[in-house]
Amino acid sequence: MGEGATRRTVHELVEQAAARIERLEPATAQAAMAEGAVLVDIRSDSDRARDGIVPGSLHVPRTVLEWRLDPGSDWRSPHAPQLGERVIVLCDHGFSSVLAAATLVELGFARAADVLGGFAAWREAGLPVAFVGDVRREPNERPGMGPPAPG
Repeated sequence: MGEGATRRTVHELVEQAAARIERLEPATAQAAMAEGAVLVDIRSDSDRARDGIVPGSLHVPRTVLEWRLDPGSDWRSPHAPQLGERVIVLCDHGFSSVLAAATLVELGFARAADVLGGFAAWREAGLPVAFVGDVRREPNERPGMGPPAPG
C-alpha cells in the first residue's frame, strides 16, 4: 500500500458504501420500477442465462458499469439513465450491488440504490422473472449496450 493509505476490510467498504445509498427490499424496488426507476442488472451473462432476468431491467455487467452509465464516457450506453433518474442496482445476492451503487453516487447518480438480497431475494419474493436462455451478442457488440429487457 502507498504511504498514508489505510487498509480497510471488504466488510468496512460495504458498510461505508451502504451508508451512501438507499437499500430497497425487492418489492419496493419493483414498485419503484413501476414509477419509472431504472433497474440495472450487473450480473454476468451466464448467471442471467441460468437464473433468469427481471423483466424491464437494463443489463450492464459490473465490469463495464461506470463506462456505460457515465454521461461523459465515450462508451456510454444509449439506454443509460440520466443523472436525475432513480437507478437501482441488482446483483446476485446484494453485496456487489452496494459497492456499484455507491460508485454511481460518485458519478452523479444521487438517487442510486440497490436491492437487498439481490436477484436471489427477488426470486424468493415471488416477483416476476423471465428466462432468456443463452445470451448471444454480435461479434463486435460491446457488453452493456443493449436495450432494457422486455417488460
